[in-house]
Amino acid sequence: MALAVDERLGYDIKATEVAFMTAKAEALRPMGLTVAQYAALLALRDNPGISGAGIARACLVTPQASAATLKTLEAKGLVVREQDDWNRNSRPNRLSEEGRRLTDLADSAAGAVEQRMYDALSPADRDTLRRLLGQCRAAVAATP
Repeated sequence: MALAVDERLGYDIKATEVAFMTAKAEALRPMGLTVAQYAALLALRDNPGISGAGIARACLVTPQASAATLKTLEAKGLVVREQDDWNRNSRPNRLSEEGRRLTDLADSAAGAVEQRMYDALSPADRDTLRRLLGQCRAAVAATP
């Protein structure tokens, strides 16, 4: 039996994601960054030398989307892509000095959005939410 529209959890999950991503995008706009660019910069800050494929995995995007984001960040002078003499197919990535500075600034702004959501929940509620979202991911990933 199909669920009634008002009983479906997907809408609530998507509406929350849209509100969250919109707030992050607004926080990052003054720095000239998109949420995708910010996510890639964070992945690079925390994993110097990471490959484009590694950034894609860390940011939950396709390798093609990651490559386009990296190309833009490189053009802005925020990312340095180096040739790997041992593996011609790999181009390790790292933040430039300006990239590091902007990532820290952006993380402060985007982190404030995260903090608002975090502060809205008690520690027990946060644990419960993480557990429930994990159960949702597992249920969706399970083959019928």
